[in-house]
Amino acid sequence: MRNKILTILLLLPLTLSAQNGSNSSYSRFGLGTLSEQSQTFNRGMGGVAYGLRQGARVNMLNPASYSCLDSLSFIFDVGMTLQYGRLTQNQDRKNTYNATLSNINAGFRLARNVGMSIGFVPFTNIGYTFARENSVGYSSVSAQNISSSATYMGQGGLHQLYLGVGWKPFADFSVGVNASYVWGDYNHSVTQVFSEYNSTNANYNSQCKLYTSDIKTYKLDFGVQYPIALPNHDRLVLGATYGVGHKINNNESYYYRFNTLGDTTTAVAKNGFSLPHTFGVGVAYQHLSKITVAADYTYEKWADCTMPLVYITDDNKIVYEAQSGAYHNRSRFAVGAEFVPDLLSRDYFSTVRYRIGFNYSTPYTKVSGPNGIQDGPAEMRLSVGLGLPLTTRRMSGRSVVNVSAEWMRRKPSAPGLITENYLMLNLGISFNEKWFAKWKIN
Repeated sequence: MRNKILTILLLLPLTLSAQNGSNSSYSRFGLGTLSEQSQTFNRGMGGVAYGLRQGARVNMLNPASYSCLDSLSFIFDVGMTLQYGRLTQNQDRKNTYNATLSNINAGFRLARNVGMSIGFVPFTNIGYTFARENSVGYSSVSAQNISSSATYMGQGGLHQLYLGVGWKPFADFSVGVNASYVWGDYNHSVTQVFSEYNSTNANYNSQCKLYTSDIKTYKLDFGVQYPIALPNHDRLVLGATYGVGHKINNNESYYYRFNTLGDTTTAVAKNGFSLPHTFGVGVAYQHLSKITVAADYTYEKWADCTMPLVYITDDNKIVYEAQSGAYHNRSRFAVGAEFVPDLLSRDYFSTVRYRIGFNYSTPYTKVSGPNGIQDGPAEMRLSVGLGLPLTTRRMSGRSVVNVSAEWMRRKPSAPGLITENYLMLNLGISFNEKWFAKWKIN
């Protein structure tokens, strides 16, 4: 088993750049649709994480939790998502399908009260193709109505590879940090074809726009946890996190060409994008290692962030530069629960973990719609899940197959925009291998 895990880690850099899990037209805006960075064990609990603290799990969303990792184990968690989507706009319907890698995480104890984790999760997704036809007007030259057909395409997204450490300096207080490398592609294109010259010369009836960037930056996330002992062996864990916001030091390029045989105009935006300051608080209540109930709140200050936008000056020059005002601050609330009848039982179904969860988040982007610039869609998720032990043996039983079914809805507040409904099957396995035990020979 250890050799298999090491092989996966060595092959990881070869597979990460191919991940893309979006068919959403809303990934056209901002940095794309934000990924649900929950892991396989808490995806069925609505993605709660800030107050979760268990030695047999790697909880990357609060790095302070690493300080309690089991001293005898190497923990490896990998998951994927199968997704079916139904996109609706007025009377139009479209079905979509995706299969993506959702997380790879590993964790182990470094020293007394110190734990470490390394892993990968998607950060944003960009992936869409759609077309739109419009009436431009009447041409007195050709004596015909002019229409245009525009094709919009986007691909890319950002990926996050992190290394984190958690430390418990005091008996009831832990701190931690994740240092991440974030990278990916940002590619959007618009090709517009006009009808007026179709019958004469196709080289003179189109225009093309391309927005592209190769993004590389860092991300720092800090966390704290404070467990409080309660009567009857119950426990309450308070958690909080902070993510550092900053500008992304990359150049973004804009290319524009009118007509197939025309010249290409290029503009460059310096440091066009930025990441938000992020604050999170959460609480988890645990009763006798059987019942866990948790709730999280996250606030992301996207309104202070910039993105590159195009505008034309008074002297008809095209300018592409970082501008604010394209984002909203984002809030996310999550609640979830897990129930285990009896972890020490020899009856298999008594050791199964039963999970349920819900989360709701407000949009961070503004989108262009039939009535001009409008708010992006709010997002709601409802999930149920199971944690299925590989065996009921005491140590090996900590390796778990995690399965959850999730319904997600993206619905804009304004009429006329696309409503997205998704059904997702999340599959993962968490290996808990006994690597560091010292064997005694009698």
